[in-house]
Amino acid sequence: MTIVRLGYVAMSMNLQNCSPSQTMTYAKFKTIKDREAAVEKLERIANSNLENCLRLLKHNKGNGVSFFRFSSKLIPLANHEELLDWNYIRPLKENLVQIGDFLRDNPMRVDFHPDHFVVLTSPNPDVINPTVKTLRMHYSLLKGMGINPEHRCVIHVGGAYDDKEQALEQFIHNFGLLPRGIQSMIMLENDDTTFSLQNALYLCEKLAIPLVFDYHHHLANHEEGVNWEEHWPRVIDTWQHSHLPIKMHISSPRNKSEFRAHADYVDPAMFMDFLRTINGSVEQIDCMIEAKQKDNALFKLIKDLKEYPEIEMLPGASFKIH
Repeated sequence: MTIVRLGYVAMSMNLQNCSPSQTMTYAKFKTIKDREAAVEKLERIANSNLENCLRLLKHNKGNGVSFFRFSSKLIPLANHEELLDWNYIRPLKENLVQIGDFLRDNPMRVDFHPDHFVVLTSPNPDVINPTVKTLRMHYSLLKGMGINPEHRCVIHVGGAYDDKEQALEQFIHNFGLLPRGIQSMIMLENDDTTFSLQNALYLCEKLAIPLVFDYHHHLANHEEGVNWEEHWPRVIDTWQHSHLPIKMHISSPRNKSEFRAHADYVDPAMFMDFLRTINGSVEQIDCMIEAKQKDNALFKLIKDLKEYPEIEMLPGASFKIH
């Protein structure tokens, strides 16, 4: 038997005017002649994003959802080279504390997944420096909320730069240059084009990083003859020092011709194939739904899973598989 907890990504399809990713381009920023006023506008947008995050968390509580991914676009232009003097955390402190207080009163697993431009495989400092700044921003947001940053940020391995083996070694080198707090924040995910489950496991085992297994990505990108089931015990072992349950990503292909693209909803039969295989191997697993319909995909998946006799529903967005 394994307990499964479902989560969804960043925003709700049910709440109106509740985007946590409102933004402003630098071109628009420059049109405001008073720089102080322009920065204040950025701060208003960021605070609105955080207020919407709190609305989303309250929506989750009302629907029994206890696993959620924050948007990584909470602070527009946070790391822009022309705004390096902007201390963006200070004006957000009140809203960050409110989110942290809510999460303490209503325990919920939360984390981040920065965009693909966060890359640790590059030898180029012009790529690595923005990566470190972005990771530091996520760390500061978590600390501002009073959340332990350990294992709260999923990243991909990065680009191969025409030499996958060298890129893996470059990741190890660059990872060693990160502050210890940021190192402990990171989880790694296998991707759908370049770095497979085996590649990600190599890094996770070498650097003591938890591996977030993406089932859809593995189906799209794996070495010939490699079965993920054989490596599942190794995936579990990467979580042995984490205070959080093992985590995976679930999504379904849009169609055969666009296999890597995410569908609106999750195919329950595909998900059950995974669950039946891992059932009993862990006490609990948290499954992040990466589907276009966000929380609607979660609600539909719960409804679909009720049709399977081995599924025992628990309160909210959780269930047991027997």
